[in-house]
Amino acid sequence: MKRLISRPAILLAVLISGFSINIKAQSDLVSAQKLTGSEQYDKAQTMLKELIQKEPTNSKNYFFLGENYLLDYAADTISNSLAAYAKDAKDIYQKGTEANASDPLNYVGLAKVAFYLDDYKTATDMRAKARSLLLPYKNIKKIVPIAPDYAFALAKIAESYIREGKVDTSRALPLIREAIKIDSKNRDVNLIAGDIYILVNDGTKAIYFYNQAEFADPESPTAEMKIGNIYVKGRAFQAAIPYFEKAIELNANFAPAYRELGQLYLSANRYDQSKEYFKKYLDLTAGNIPAKTRYVNALFFAKDYENVIKNVEDIFKVDKSRTYMNRIAGYSCYEKNPPDYDKALAYMETLFKTVPADRILWKDHMYMARILVKKNQNYPKLADDLKGMEQQLEKDKIAPAATAADKAKVKATIADDNTKINNQKDIMAKANAEIDRAFGEYAKVLILKPGDRSLLTEMASNYNLFRRYDGVAKTLSKLLDSAKDNTEDLMKIGRAYYNGEKYKTADSVFTSIVTKSPDYVPAYLWIANTYSKMDPDLKQGLAKPKFEKLIEVAKSDSVKNAPAMMDAFGYLSYYHMMNGNFSRSKDYYSRMVNLDPNNKDYKIKGYNGIGLVELRATSTEKTNEGRLPYLSRSTDAFNKILAIDPTNAQAKSQIAYIHEFEASIKKGINPNEIKGKVTNSAGQPIAYASIRVKDTAVENLSNSSGEFRFEIPQESQILIISAKGYKATEIPITKSRVYNASLEQ
Repeated sequence: MKRLISRPAILLAVLISGFSINIKAQSDLVSAQKLTGSEQYDKAQTMLKELIQKEPTNSKNYFFLGENYLLDYAADTISNSLAAYAKDAKDIYQKGTEANASDPLNYVGLAKVAFYLDDYKTATDMRAKARSLLLPYKNIKKIVPIAPDYAFALAKIAESYIREGKVDTSRALPLIREAIKIDSKNRDVNLIAGDIYILVNDGTKAIYFYNQAEFADPESPTAEMKIGNIYVKGRAFQAAIPYFEKAIELNANFAPAYRELGQLYLSANRYDQSKEYFKKYLDLTAGNIPAKTRYVNALFFAKDYENVIKNVEDIFKVDKSRTYMNRIAGYSCYEKNPPDYDKALAYMETLFKTVPADRILWKDHMYMARILVKKNQNYPKLADDLKGMEQQLEKDKIAPAATAADKAKVKATIADDNTKINNQKDIMAKANAEIDRAFGEYAKVLILKPGDRSLLTEMASNYNLFRRYDGVAKTLSKLLDSAKDNTEDLMKIGRAYYNGEKYKTADSVFTSIVTKSPDYVPAYLWIANTYSKMDPDLKQGLAKPKFEKLIEVAKSDSVKNAPAMMDAFGYLSYYHMMNGNFSRSKDYYSRMVNLDPNNKDYKIKGYNGIGLVELRATSTEKTNEGRLPYLSRSTDAFNKILAIDPTNAQAKSQIAYIHEFEASIKKGINPNEIKGKVTNSAGQPIAYASIRVKDTAVENLSNSSGEFRFEIPQESQILIISAKGYKATEIPITKSRVYNASLEQ
């Protein structure tokens, strides 16, 4: 009899024991979920892994571990790698489906991972699989699985449509509404409903569902914190504070609420209170480096960059293995005021060297590019300074040196010039290498974000900054939209090729514009400018028909197109003057005068040109007496300028020069005549070299023996001597009347 009685007792004991184990397991899972909710992801992960070891067939343990991984990633998207965390989550969800193939939750987890990774087909398939495990029902009381689990699974499917602060409402809302209908008192379902409605900017409904979550679980601080976040989003900081304080009242150890208050007060510049709450947050998560990492992130988003850097260095003192923290330190050195580009570069270099390539983010490449660009933003000035140094060297090479002491002094000066030039070239070579790398980093971002217009615009702007005009043009070409009128974009591309001295390519771009828009004057102007660049010495007259065509098109509205017509008149008048057709030249200068009766600048420019043409024409006269009428007409033109602008210094200077010229003619002498010879480095004469007085139209050509002789204006300062195939040189004008020059090939 005793044996019969003992068996039920043993069975009851076993049942009670099993029930206790099950209760404990559920309690441990709830505790793990609370740790995840408190953002103590490491501790939650450890507990969930222990639960999986104890209950390898309980699929829910796998699901919440996968959730933990994804939430851990989302807590620090600056430092964390989506690829790495998604892989961990995917692996654990997969094991969850193997533990229980009929539990829909792990399929939802796989859908969420695929959605994050842009694998939309897999995401759709996994959602469909999860939905298929939620059997159709007529009576909620008889639903399978049970109502709370069924509603939770539906809510999680709805949540899987959320990514990067956006949600597909057409898919998510019907699911969350059905979940609410099945179990309106489910805390988690209501929290997810609130999250979805806040993303569609329906704060009223969001708060309603968060309140419902609070009613379902009055001890949970999560709903209070989410309501507080709604007010923070609306920048109603004072309204948010009571909700965060209520969350702390419900759970004094709820670390995220302290962090939120710390960040809120930091945003409001109430630093003492901010530090107090952040200190409490760090105390609650003492020794928890991920928590300190989240604190650093909060500082970064609050733009407290100096404290970001300080805290990163503190983390490195404790744990040097977290090299990914170099990322946020590098970002902060770039963003802070004043920025520290050298230090930013050092942090980013360390990041790239120590973090696996698959954990380098597109933002890392973007910041590296921007750091290198800003670090070398003075490169154009370096280039200009180098050009100035080289010009100074050329001047020093031809400096007069009559005595041995003078020669030694000139030699020392030239040696010093060469040293400065070589040092400048070394600096520029290093800068150029970093600029090359910057555009290489931009290219990597473009691979990851193809067609991103803001990125392409930034790249084009920086190519332009560094005078890499070919890069400007090619980048702008990627911005063209065939569905829109892209005339202005094509003009930018054409000008970029023009600035990059790719004149034939520039011409083809501008020509494509006028083919499409035959009346578009700016394109004709740039075609003409392009041909002018291709024929700088005006020997072939390539630009002449282009400027004539510009005038033909522009004259339909001479008021609107006056600036373009002035450019055309300017080129054609100079062209004809340089080719000895003084009458034709004066015609174009006269058209300047008459283009706009109310424009004084146009009139002054026209009269100045007429005066210079008459002055230049004196060289065609062999007798002094024959030159006097030209000088009279030139004086008349410059006097007309003074009638418009009595203070015009150039006109006064030219009139004074003409008076001296007339006086010298009357005396039979020419004090302003200079002569010389132009040779190459081998001493051979250069025929038809140009000898021009800088900042004037006065110019002469050397004869077949390289010799020249002509008159220059009084107070002329510099001669520019050039020839096709040779480097131009500048020679200061002194009291000497003889100027010999040797040009380098």
